[in-house]
Amino acid sequence: MPILVMKFGGTSVADLARIRNAAGKVAEEVARGNDVIVIVSAMAGRTNELVGWVDGIAPLHDAREYDAVVSSGENITAGLMALTLQDMDIPARSWQGWQVPLRTSSAHGAARILDIPRDNLDAKFAEGMKVAVVAGFQGISPEGRITTLGRGGSDTTAVAFAAAFDAVRCDIYTDVDGVYTADPRICDGARRLDRIAFEEMLELASLGAKVLQTRSVELAMRYKVPLRVLSSFEQTDETSGTVVCDEEETMESRVVSGVAHSRDEAKITLLSVADRPGIAAAIFGPLAEAGVNVDMIVQNISEDGRTDMTFSCPVGQLERARKAMTDARDRGDFRFVELVTDTGVAKVSVVGIGMRSHAGVAARMFQALAREGINIKVITTSEIKISVLIDRKYMELAVQALHDAFELDKIP
Repeated sequence: MPILVMKFGGTSVADLARIRNAAGKVAEEVARGNDVIVIVSAMAGRTNELVGWVDGIAPLHDAREYDAVVSSGENITAGLMALTLQDMDIPARSWQGWQVPLRTSSAHGAARILDIPRDNLDAKFAEGMKVAVVAGFQGISPEGRITTLGRGGSDTTAVAFAAAFDAVRCDIYTDVDGVYTADPRICDGARRLDRIAFEEMLELASLGAKVLQTRSVELAMRYKVPLRVLSSFEQTDETSGTVVCDEEETMESRVVSGVAHSRDEAKITLLSVADRPGIAAAIFGPLAEAGVNVDMIVQNISEDGRTDMTFSCPVGQLERARKAMTDARDRGDFRFVELVTDTGVAKVSVVGIGMRSHAGVAARMFQALAREGINIKVITTSEIKISVLIDRKYMELAVQALHDAFELDKIP
């Protein structure tokens, strides 16, 4: 039988009524003749509660025990979903990560998926099981310990199962009905996209769009897994939601497909750094070792052998970055006169595979911001995106202005 993977996020299984609602959608797919692998997250708020318990007991905790605790939320949801389906006379069984097994690396809290053998689930499907309900977010290490894949890891679990079982599609059910041209909560006229290319979705996810976890999109792009994002709370059919697919499967490339934003950004500037070979390595090496995710980087023109180096990072990593720079200076790796930080910034980006073949996108973007009196602090680009760092108080205005400038409300 064809296999379909369906993933339900925390808001989709937040209580018993919503679990029953999700089970109803699974039952519809079984009735269409599919065997189904259901990936479930913990009920909304449960993982945060479990993390709080761990931090309350041991702030400097053993990562192995952290994974044992925080992965338990998915186990509860999987069991309840299987019971609900059984009550609907659908042969279903719940599976924890170690039972499949979903084999991962030993990096507790941020494990990578290594392998998903098919034997156990294939045998049960052959015996008549119609639905395997798998606890997302979790796996088992080579040492036999429970691991977790990082926040949002259930998306990655779902895509990995779709790849391993040659699924016809991977449906991601969430609290929105697809991928939008911008966040509809802050942008009037935001439109749902029928299709979006993997590359565009990957950029949008990494730039602040919360619909899909970045790693799940990377995995889907690598293994050519058709993804569909759709709502748990609406009636759906084959035309519902947004399909994330190869560029060749989309219509003619739009110049810009979406505007993304991230408000949790910080800007750091090292003033008067020696401009010499190896200075960038001396600065960004310690930041990498400290686990700081550096994004936008600007180096000013050198004057008298000195330069200023500016970069951005998530605001939650600011103190870690500050300590890494101070420690490096104290070790004598390099010198700077002053470290200046700004936590009142946000990142706004435009994304579109059509940028490859259309000139003038940057000019159009900068003109739109200029008309609104929005000053740009930092700029970074790639083949299909342009990002700017601006004052956070102008973030929503910038998103709306760019959405209007590229006429995204007219996307059919």
